[in-house]
Amino acid sequence: MTPPTAPYVLGIDTGASTLREADHLLQALAAELALPEDVFGCTHLVRDGRPRVALSLAAEAEPVLRTARDRLTARGHEVRDGAWDETGRAVLFPGAAALTGTLTLAELLARSAIDRVTVLGTPEEPDPDTPLVTRNHVRPIWQDGRLVLAAMPAVGGTLVPFEDPAPTPCCADH
Repeated sequence: MTPPTAPYVLGIDTGASTLREADHLLQALAAELALPEDVFGCTHLVRDGRPRVALSLAAEAEPVLRTARDRLTARGHEVRDGAWDETGRAVLFPGAAALTGTLTLAELLARSAIDRVTVLGTPEEPDPDTPLVTRNHVRPIWQDGRLVLAAMPAVGGTLVPFEDPAPTPCCADH
């Protein structure tokens, strides 16, 4: 999970049970702690007998995370050094706020810390001019030290991020 330029990483166990809950918590923490835009905030699925979604924060400057550690610990959250794993799902990352509406893949890569876009079911790299309809919900994951967004084909030759911002719960229709 650790970005190559972010040597300071905190793992945070808040007891969140869903990705949506963890996303909201990361965004609230970023606002409350006035975290700079270069901080990475990720979610991690933890399956150690008590399934939950843990968080991590990574920053280049230790003082930023020292303040976060103090506030999170005061709230009763378990805070430790290091991320839960190396495949975190990024919610906060440089440029995330600029990924709204429809962008070409070239624009997405230029505006954010995302290193690569893959398209499900295709082995080749997508054309940089391909439009991506962000749905205002872009959640890349760490793969081999690179931030990678999985996308899937959509209507009219566009792509959409693989993760749906409003997924239908299992068995919702019966």
